[in-house]
Amino acid sequence: MENHRRPMPDALRGPARNTFIFVLVTMFLNAVGFGLLNPVAPFLVSDYVTNPADKGLMVGWMISLYAICQFLAAPGLGALSDRMGRRTILLICLAGSAVGYLITGIGGALWVLFLGRIIDGLTGGNVGVIYATVADVTSPRERSKYFGWLGAAGGIGFILGPAIGGLASGLGHTAPLYVAALVTFGNLILGVLYMPETLPPEKRAQQVSLARLNPFGVLGKVLAIPQLRWLLAAWFLYNLPFAALQANLGLYAIDTLGWDSAGTSSIYVVVGLMNITTQGLLLGWLHRRFGDKRVVMGGMLLQIVGYMVIASVLVAKTSVVLYLGILFFSSGNGLIIPSMNGLFSRAATAQSQGQVQGGGQSVQSLARIGGPLMGGESYDRFGHAAPYLSGVALVLAALATVSTAIPARELEPVPAGAD
Repeated sequence: MENHRRPMPDALRGPARNTFIFVLVTMFLNAVGFGLLNPVAPFLVSDYVTNPADKGLMVGWMISLYAICQFLAAPGLGALSDRMGRRTILLICLAGSAVGYLITGIGGALWVLFLGRIIDGLTGGNVGVIYATVADVTSPRERSKYFGWLGAAGGIGFILGPAIGGLASGLGHTAPLYVAALVTFGNLILGVLYMPETLPPEKRAQQVSLARLNPFGVLGKVLAIPQLRWLLAAWFLYNLPFAALQANLGLYAIDTLGWDSAGTSSIYVVVGLMNITTQGLLLGWLHRRFGDKRVVMGGMLLQIVGYMVIASVLVAKTSVVLYLGILFFSSGNGLIIPSMNGLFSRAATAQSQGQVQGGGQSVQSLARIGGPLMGGESYDRFGHAAPYLSGVALVLAALATVSTAIPARELEPVPAGAD
């Protein structure tokens, strides 16, 4: 009788295995770096901002500058890696991130803090290079599995980054920056010693066109797919207040409850633990029972409750209420992110998966740019609860968008189109 079982894909071996481990660690550190400053940014900025009314906006700029530079640099780094090789660009990026962390830690003036974040952001936009490196050493059949591991490493790093930063701040406000610089430099040494070049000279691009340096190119192509426009609009509306919360939640706890940097770290630990618990224990069962759309909508309802409870801390003045709001918020967050990626995936053919997921990442990056600035300005101008009350309105809009944009029937994959 014929055996219909699929052959198991071969595991990576030798240099390919070393390469994958190296880029997996690099992906994790990239994500950690994005959130590392969240718990300590208010304390770093306070040393150089004399007007308390400007503190929220300056914290927002600290977070947004990194996202802006990462968004702008990502296409250029990917194109340069096609021309110069993956190893060279990844090692340059790691060196730049280590220098950026070090400059931010040394400080001395507000513009020095911003300079450090700019350098780190420009060299932190290497996610495309990481994915291209893995594509170089894997077969098409195995690629999705290894891409999934990269996504998981990035997700864990994005969750744990603020928690790591908060815990390290117990040694001093600048300690997380020095820890990050040391770890990144160590990763650079590992890359120099163990990572081979994965793109041979005969397969490299002969030149780099200006069109490939355009950070809005991928986003424009995906927006040309009608079915995805509303999904991406909902994704942006959801991520905008989320990015604002990440940037100013520590400042909110300091100003409202009088916490120190070690106290604010506990918030991010709770967020990380709830995300991991929700995704590890509940998400699979909920998806099988309700599907991606209903799970997204349920997660958004939990987030709306979370934002309302967090805003009420201004009146309640107790940490119990803040933790309760964080539980609602982080539970919803753990449901929304993987489920929205599932909706993106179902709206694309096999040939357009990378294009569609890249468009989702671009929208998320734009929200990470605008959210901290919006949150910081509203925090200073309209009151400390304003970012969370506006979060209620924005997530309600995202919920309405998802509920009306996706038909009850299964999404039909769209053509690769938009190329």
